[in-house]
Amino acid sequence: MFRMMQSLLFILTMLSCQSTVSRIDLKKHVIVLPVEATKNELHAGSVLQDYVQRIAGVTLPVIKENGYQKNQAAIFVGNTEHSAALGKLKGEGFLIAADTRDVYIKGGSGKGVVYGVYTLIEKYFGARKYAEGPAWVPGTKELSVPQHLMDRQEPLLVYRETYYPAAFDNEYLEWHKLHRFEDLWGVWGHSFFKIVPPKTYFSAHPEYYALVDGKRQATQLCLSNEGVFNVTVDYLRKAIADNPDALYWSVAAEDGGGFCTCDLCSKVNKEEGSASGSLIRFINRVAAKFPDQHFTTLAYTYTAKAPQQTKPASNVYIMLSSIDAYRQEPLSTIPSAAEFRKNLESWGALTDHLFVWDYTTQFTNYLAPFPDYNNLQPNLQYMTAHKVQGVFSQGSGDTYGDMGPYNAYLQAKLLWDPAADVAVLTKDFFKGYYGNAGTAMLEYINALGENKAQLDIYGNPVASAKNYLSPAAVDKYSTILDKAEAAASGEYVKRVYNARLGLEYCVLQQSRFYGTDKYGFLQPSGDGFVVNPRWPERVKKFVAQCKEAGVKELSEGGASPDAYQQEWDTIFSKKWVNSLAYNAKVSLVNPPSDEYPAKRERTLTDGLLGTKDFSINWLFIYGKDLVATIDLGAEKTVNKVQVNFLHDPRHYIFNPAMITVETSADGVNFTTAGTQQTPSIADEDYTTRINTFQFSLPAVRARYVRVRGQCQAAVPGWRGAPPTKRPSVCADEVYVF
Repeated sequence: MFRMMQSLLFILTMLSCQSTVSRIDLKKHVIVLPVEATKNELHAGSVLQDYVQRIAGVTLPVIKENGYQKNQAAIFVGNTEHSAALGKLKGEGFLIAADTRDVYIKGGSGKGVVYGVYTLIEKYFGARKYAEGPAWVPGTKELSVPQHLMDRQEPLLVYRETYYPAAFDNEYLEWHKLHRFEDLWGVWGHSFFKIVPPKTYFSAHPEYYALVDGKRQATQLCLSNEGVFNVTVDYLRKAIADNPDALYWSVAAEDGGGFCTCDLCSKVNKEEGSASGSLIRFINRVAAKFPDQHFTTLAYTYTAKAPQQTKPASNVYIMLSSIDAYRQEPLSTIPSAAEFRKNLESWGALTDHLFVWDYTTQFTNYLAPFPDYNNLQPNLQYMTAHKVQGVFSQGSGDTYGDMGPYNAYLQAKLLWDPAADVAVLTKDFFKGYYGNAGTAMLEYINALGENKAQLDIYGNPVASAKNYLSPAAVDKYSTILDKAEAAASGEYVKRVYNARLGLEYCVLQQSRFYGTDKYGFLQPSGDGFVVNPRWPERVKKFVAQCKEAGVKELSEGGASPDAYQQEWDTIFSKKWVNSLAYNAKVSLVNPPSDEYPAKRERTLTDGLLGTKDFSINWLFIYGKDLVATIDLGAEKTVNKVQVNFLHDPRHYIFNPAMITVETSADGVNFTTAGTQQTPSIADEDYTTRINTFQFSLPAVRARYVRVRGQCQAAVPGWRGAPPTKRPSVCADEVYVF
């Protein structure tokens, strides 16, 4: 009773006291843990002892509460009896409190007490953890907190993840109060085929899989099939027994189309007004079998729209994707996010258990500057205002990407507290992470932040060369980074170099596009062009710096730095070809895609060959035939015509079904010079290939050459696509000899 009265008196005293300059020196305190300390409490005590030693050079004793003497000044860590009267905390919240002598750190569930200790270390001791690797600690030896301190923090989000290299550092996660999906989910993400793998079941049970175009195909599951339900329940029963600590289990569609159109699935989806109808009914049945578990599913593309009738069960969480939105404006206002906003409100009317899978990088070009930084806070505030309880903020993963350390740091702080002062956080980060170069680095991201042009998570530096990544803009940014380099020293120089990788990558990628033009990698030589002699060394230095920075791949599932070097080596090794069609005028029946315009008609005669990146130097025509007429300017003798087509099923790009070459003297009357049928695409094959087709002609006199590429009638069933998705044709340089 006496101890309880002391605790109550302590609380009243703290609440009645005003802020004061009086501080408690902690260098002679003891760290007191509960008698039956949990794993997290033991860890929190150890972390605190370690950082006190690093900062102040003293080792505080760690004792259990039953060995504590009341004359000892103490830091009580965890749910000790001395902190019992401080009350309970929500979720992973924590409390840091002090009277005139003692300090109390108490946590809620999970790692709340660990978060409290790291907050004490950062906020009150002055240490920082800006990125992966060792934390920075001050050299002042100061170790104190204000008397009568009462710092209570409870997060709005129950799930918080930023996906950058820093988040693969375990201490970074704890320091910044983050999660890792591998630690929370027993099964994560797109999970249908993890649960019911086609390699195991398709041959014997094709009925378990989606009916697409009248044929069972391993694109998605048939959720009305009872066998699928039974296999799913059996799988989860075993998985849960093997991993009882997992908090969530994902039952979600594969990434792609090909959803089931059988009578039963179609009937349910029609009743619900969305393909999510059959998904939610299925996962509700599964969740009912495991009432003590939490299940997640993806509201993504085909299943993004909420059902009209069925509510998710109380132990089912909806993870809605924002994948279709551009990023130059906040999600709350940008027109491209209108469907996301509508879906968020519709799901919010059905359930309070909402997560969001968000995106903060350009997946096709991880290094490309992607200045969405100013929208991170308004986006999180918009989400939390609409019932969102968890966010997976997907960046470049474990590979270095554009401003990765800053992105991770700012996202981490905002995921814990969406109302945090971004200006203060940003200033502190740039000063601490870049040292004397911080001012110039801050100027750099502010200059990028002025961009109002479209930011597409599947964009590229070539498409942005007309606006915020134009050669003039890149020169402007580069001048700012020159100042940063001049101001930096030691380790800070490397960090500026890493930040500069984005600009250098843009220059290199754009040089492939410009080619023989200004800013291209080729320069005039005689009656043709050769590689600029500075370019091979420039590429070599870029690749070396990529490796130094921790770049593992330059895009999602894309080239490694070494593979990127090999791409350039191949480009450098090819002698430029002076074709009769070089810079010839081209007329198209069907226009190229506005999304991937390349040089439009000129793409076919600019003297450049495309690589396996469809977004550069390929004439991209969506859903229609290529019909290109090349005007040679005068009647000439034509012996051979050569044209390249790209086959990239991942991006719904396929060889034409048939290729035809025609010639004409007047541009009106054409004669067929050759026709080639391309190989069948009936069998599943995701290999990206550049296919060259050659046509030999018997010395035909012609001024006009017409190339036809017949677009495939439909996306093959094995690729899986929404009903409205059409295949594309990508053609490149047409050589005429």
